[in-house]
Amino acid sequence: MDTVVAVIPARYGSTRLPGKALLDIEGKPLIRRVYERVTGAAMISRVVVATDDPRIAEAITSFGGEAVMTSPLHKSGTDRVAEAALVTGGEIIVNVQGDEPLIEPRLIDRVIEKILEDRQISCSTAASPITDEAVYRDPNAVKVVLDSKGRALYFSRSPLPFYRDNAFGGAYLHAGIYCFRREFLAQFTTFEPTPLEQAEKLEQLRILEHGFSIGVVITDCISIGVDTLEDLESVRKKIRNGT
Repeated sequence: MDTVVAVIPARYGSTRLPGKALLDIEGKPLIRRVYERVTGAAMISRVVVATDDPRIAEAITSFGGEAVMTSPLHKSGTDRVAEAALVTGGEIIVNVQGDEPLIEPRLIDRVIEKILEDRQISCSTAASPITDEAVYRDPNAVKVVLDSKGRALYFSRSPLPFYRDNAFGGAYLHAGIYCFRREFLAQFTTFEPTPLEQAEKLEQLRILEHGFSIGVVITDCISIGVDTLEDLESVRKKIRNGT
């Protein structure tokens, strides 16, 4: 089987929650919670945190985890993952966001399985059915529509597709996990930002605009990302209660 390496990008700076990666969640920093969840994925061979901050690196190495120092100049988590991948090796690179301490290990495995099963895709990701119209119309919720083979047709912050009769549906809520073939990840980071990417502020559109395919796993296991203090308290409560 292809060697699979999970890279978790983490930086100290955060507009809404400075030092987010090191915030305490029931006795452990957030980034450690993410790391431990990722190690539960059966198909992962190695887990690495890619960071530009020695405090985050220390939080990982202090319990025996692995961290790689990367440039502070990266504009995106994908660029940070690509730099780390230069030293980690691995035929398949999984980019797991560093602010999802409740991510399901089985979902990570399914996203990996997707790219291994479909050799015509360069990247795989995940999404869940949208059942709440408020989510469908929320510009902060990224939507994706699929073709008949389960590949992404388009991602958007707008309601997608647009229903003239005021209904909603047909789109999925995108989850921020990506699985790349190693050679494609290196290639992707050399591409210039594209018009649709810049319009929507969605990096994954660069992949589609360059003519590459993204496979999408449909799941109900979308975890809570920690972007606000309310998110942080919600995650703390879930871990405290074992839910």
